[in-house]
Amino acid sequence: MPIRAPIRRAFSRAAPRRDVMVGRGIRYGQGRRVGEGKEHKVQMAEKVIRVDDIDGSEGDDVAKRDFEVLGRTFTIDLSEDNFKRLNEMLDALAPFIENAAEVKPAGKGRKSRVAKIKGYTNGDVREWALRDGVEVSERGKISDEVYAAFIDAHPDAKPDA
Repeated sequence: MPIRAPIRRAFSRAAPRRDVMVGRGIRYGQGRRVGEGKEHKVQMAEKVIRVDDIDGSEGDDVAKRDFEVLGRTFTIDLSEDNFKRLNEMLDALAPFIENAAEVKPAGKGRKSRVAKIKGYTNGDVREWALRDGVEVSERGKISDEVYAAFIDAHPDAKPDA
């Protein structure tokens, strides 16, 4: 049985990611006040409202949650209820992933080519055609008629199949 990365239960972290700022997306900066001939900078407070990415709810229980599936880590803002649902789904999915085989995407296959001649190169065919007055281009595809005429002149060039 192949070894696969297990599904890990989701966990929380406190690092901020994409937060909705109060004030219609305007970030409140620094204000100034003047006193006794000196300028003082005063920092303004910011309030961050975290929104659940699944149902759009807001609340104190919405937090940044990380989870891992098949060795890839994802992050999402979830409430406690949706966090429990996520863990239940990951637990339900785990036996299926553990018993499944990974399907790799198919690569581009090569077009199977049937040999037109045996024991000779296209250069040999072109050289013969020019000597015998058969019309053939210097480059590109050689027509089936030219190959047929070459095989008639060289019976040993006939392919096996």
